Order: sequence, then C-alpha cells, then structure tokens
Amino acid sequence: MNTFKVINPGVMSLLQDAGRFGQHNIGLTVGGPMDPFAFTWANRLCLNEAGATAIETTIGGLQLEAMVDTQIAITGAVTQVKVNNQDSPMWQTLNIKAGDKIKLGFASQGARIYLAVAGGFDVEAQFGSTATVVREGVGGLTGADSSGKGLAKTDILASHKVSAMNPLAMPSLAIPNYDAECVLHTVLGYQEASFSRVDKASFFSCEYTVSERADRMGYRMLGPEIHSSTSAMLSEGICHGAIQVPADGQPIILLNDRQTIGGYPKIGSVMARDTAKLAQLTQGKKLRFEPVSIEDAHGINQIQKYKESQITLVEVV
Repeated sequence: MNTFKVINPGVMSLLQDAGRFGQHNIGLTVGGPMDPFAFTWANRLCLNEAGATAIETTIGGLQLEAMVDTQIAITGAVTQVKVNNQDSPMWQTLNIKAGDKIKLGFASQGARIYLAVAGGFDVEAQFGSTATVVREGVGGLTGADSSGKGLAKTDILASHKVSAMNPLAMPSLAIPNYDAECVLHTVLGYQEASFSRVDKASFFSCEYTVSERADRMGYRMLGPEIHSSTSAMLSEGICHGAIQVPADGQPIILLNDRQTIGGYPKIGSVMARDTAKLAQLTQGKKLRFEPVSIEDAHGINQIQKYKESQITLVEVV
C-alpha cells in the first residue's frame, strides 16, 4: 500500500535494509545502515523484522506526507520531530493518520537518523537487497529514474500492511549519547608490521579529527601523519572498518559503501560496533584509536550483545 509521499527529501535520504551481502565477487559492496544499532531499534519499535527496509537520512530535513493510517519510529541523531507542526518524541512508536505531515529538523547531536514504518517499506530487492548504494547505482526505489538514488521530491513510498500495535518506547537510559567520547577499538592487521613503532605509538596516543571528506564510503581523518614502509602492493579485498593509509599519511576508515578491493596499506580495522559511533560524528569531531586483540574484540562484542538483549521496550500509556 502507498504510505508516504516525499515532500522534501532532506540531506541524503536513502532506503536501507540490513545490507547486500555475498556480492563482492561481482564488485558490489554491502551498503546498509551506517548505524545498525539505531536502525535495528527503529524497526523493533515498529515490531518489524530486524532487517526491514527503513529510511536513513544524513543530518535531517526529511519531510513526508502520510497517505494512510500507520505507525512509525524515528531513532538516531538528536533532531526535532514534528507531526503536523506538533513536537513528537524520538525512540518511540508514533501513530500516524492519513494526511499527517512529518518533518525532521537538522541534527543537533549525531549525524544519521532512521525512520521505520510498521511492516517495513515495500521495495523490490536488487541483488538480494534493497540497500541503496548511490556510487554503484543499485538499491532503493526501482525504475529508470530512481534506482540507486536517494529519495526525491514527490517519490511515493509503499509499505507492507500490518495490524496496529500499542506504541512502544525505548528506555531513556538505553538511548545513545552521541556527544560521548568516541574511542575506536582497533584490531591490528598483518600490514601493521610495515608501520614503525613510533608511528604506531603516535597513532594510538593522539587525537584525530573528522575531516570534511567523510561519507558513507569512508571517513578521512586529520591528525599526526603515519607512514608505511610499503611503497607498492597488490590490490586486495577490504573489510568493513579497515584503516587504510595513503601516501599523505592521513588515515581513512572505510565504511559501508567502500570499494571491494584496494591497494593502500592498512594498519588495522575498527570494530564494527565502533564504526556505528563513528558514523554519528560530523566534521570537526574528535576521536582516538585504542588497540585491542581479536580475543578482546570478541569479548567486547559479547558484552554489548548481552547488554542489548537486556533492553526491554515499554508500552506508552
């Protein structure tokens, strides 16, 4: 059923599901939500499957008009949400009536905002996923003028029809603080041996700043230069979170829309849980790297999974 009409797409609003996996052999990257935590909870607040298609918008500005009665949830970066010019909460199920106008302001903390609809958006999958990757021209709304593109004014969004539910809310203590210190736990890779002990000490002891060159493909850092002794290498597969170091010595953290292969040396890889925190940083924000072993990384993951399993949504009275 047609659910929303796009009045204003805002800044880089993309339809995303959990991601396009298993397609690297044909050169397609994963895509998917930059902040899987906020994405997943937007869907849970709508009682959707964890990977249901939702909207990811960068910074904000998205405006929609409802065409049917439905329910939505908005999570992620802190922004002002208005329904018919009335303030509405984030991290909570919202009842929407046909004709209602939904407007997102611009983020005051964080960068990525997620809007899920009950039942999930009904979008035709391409190569096994609805995830929009603009650089590759795949995912999102299908059609000659829309496939692989961000949402545009007058686009019509459909959703799967489901029964109404009692509104739910995320406990306030479980809502992320996007102004908290950003520490990126990093597992060193086999190419770390090509970086001197001095460069590695500098990398892990100094602060870096997010540059203006930060997008879904990768975040370029500004800070102390580090250099590899490797002058040339064969291109190889690149994992999510890989920290590659080009000739200028400024690290680049590769993210969801990264290329599938690359030839720059890599000092290591940021844990996926921490790339979600990185994706909520805007230009000028500070961060630091902290080395961890693979075993410690697994431990951190298990602890965080347990903590998330203990989060219980509460019914809104």
